[in-house]
Amino acid sequence: MTQTVQHDDAIQVHPNSNTVDAPALSIAGVDPELGFAGGETQVLGLTTALAGGGHRAELICDPAGRLWERAIAAGIRCHPLRIRNAIDLSAGIRLRAILKRERYDVVHFHTSRAHSMAPLARGFARALVVTRRMDYRPNRVFAPYLYNRAVDGVVAISGGVADSLAAAGVDRRHVTVVHSGVDCERFRPPTPPQRADARSALRVSDGEFVISAVGALEPRKGHRYLIEAVGSLASTAASVKLKCFIAGQGSIRGELERAIAQLGCAGSVKLLGRIDNPRELLWASDVFAMPSLKEGLGVAALEAMASALPVIASDVGGLREVVEPDRTGIVVPPANPEAIASAISRLAQSTGLRSQMGAAARARTVENYSMATMAARTLALYRACVRKTRAEKEERDRFK
Repeated sequence: MTQTVQHDDAIQVHPNSNTVDAPALSIAGVDPELGFAGGETQVLGLTTALAGGGHRAELICDPAGRLWERAIAAGIRCHPLRIRNAIDLSAGIRLRAILKRERYDVVHFHTSRAHSMAPLARGFARALVVTRRMDYRPNRVFAPYLYNRAVDGVVAISGGVADSLAAAGVDRRHVTVVHSGVDCERFRPPTPPQRADARSALRVSDGEFVISAVGALEPRKGHRYLIEAVGSLASTAASVKLKCFIAGQGSIRGELERAIAQLGCAGSVKLLGRIDNPRELLWASDVFAMPSLKEGLGVAALEAMASALPVIASDVGGLREVVEPDRTGIVVPPANPEAIASAISRLAQSTGLRSQMGAAARARTVENYSMATMAARTLALYRACVRKTRAEKEERDRFK
């Protein structure tokens, strides 16, 4: 369990202290996105964990979105809110009406469009919290106001994200690093029959070496460099039968399809499109690749590690914190297909190395990146923010 210690304006979270007797909180998460990506996985997992811990945990989200659908199916109470853009004042008015009616202790804003609503929610909950997931530098004009003054606490999902906030003028004392979490019971190593079934579903033959990748088909994810690496190996490494499956959808699918055709590796690389359940793909795989050019943390890599796969990861953002070089995977320079190809070849040639790295990856994820750990640390921040705002109110009241 967790406890926090306050020093001036700083909020320090200590996740191993006892708060068994602390009262339950009333919490609303705000996420208006229509799709269901890594961020929504975290939002749903956090909300489910908080509710399971006896807290009143609800969501404010778009009724046309996949988060709404999945949350309702999980038994989570949802309140409808459609946010068109960062200047949607009508959405802000509707949000304030929800908050006034429901009287939450904490409101947690999870995405950039949700962040824009945070200043409008001031005074309608005891504490406001935002999560920053991207590792690029936010707007230097808006960021200091939002993160330093408009909210009571900021979650950065990695040290790299915290650094980007600081570079934009955000006070580091206002930022708490809470790594994203993984359901380590769901994402686990497969049994031999489960692995055989997963490979059969993808029509993977005996002896084929499978590399998988999961992520939006956008330039920042670096899939082009993975395709180039597999293409070069497919044409030169005759002793290794490679299959690469890339799951996801996005704006550069056509560009990637053309690259596959130009490199002549259509027999080795398959674009699977969006998949709702990546677990079976991971179970069919020998190695997971995340060749991102930017990455806040890399939940897909964590899911692969929890499934006992070694990870080939770019040396960027939060991936530096997730993957331990030559222990849980291989770290390569970004935008470097030669280095990716070398890493694939090294892992393909050694079953023992893959097994050793996969076991270490699983152990690291269970110890440091479980959904329960993420929820406990987030809850600690909530309590710290509530205590801090209460103390500030009492101080103001003394001088009235």
